[in-house]
Amino acid sequence: QVQLVESGGGLVQAGGSLRLSCAASGVTFSSAAMAWFRQGPGKERELVAAISSGGSTYYADSVKGRFTISRDNAKNTVYLQMNSLKPEDTAVYYCAARRLGAAKYSYWGQGTQVTVSS
Repeated sequence: QVQLVESGGGLVQAGGSLRLSCAASGVTFSSAAMAWFRQGPGKERELVAAISSGGSTYYADSVKGRFTISRDNAKNTVYLQMNSLKPEDTAVYYCAARRLGAAKYSYWGQGTQVTVSS
């Protein structure tokens, strides 16, 4: 079965940095699209960043220039480097995977908490 395990969350001051990691198993990682979503307190879940199997990336406007998504197919891992963090980035961050040819992200991690203090 597919498993996505996130790590790297924590508490950081505004302006600081964190790097999230998501280790995948049970899926052909190299052909899967990967993404990071987040859900803040009282908010809807939103797409933060995504990376295709070919390495093309997408970023939400709110994180452009501050966050970088990357993948290491040899390690079956996707990363989210988060710089210049703001209190409004506080959320539970989820890793998600979409199999080749699928319309939706069907596989989700358990989430990791990121808290940015002002």
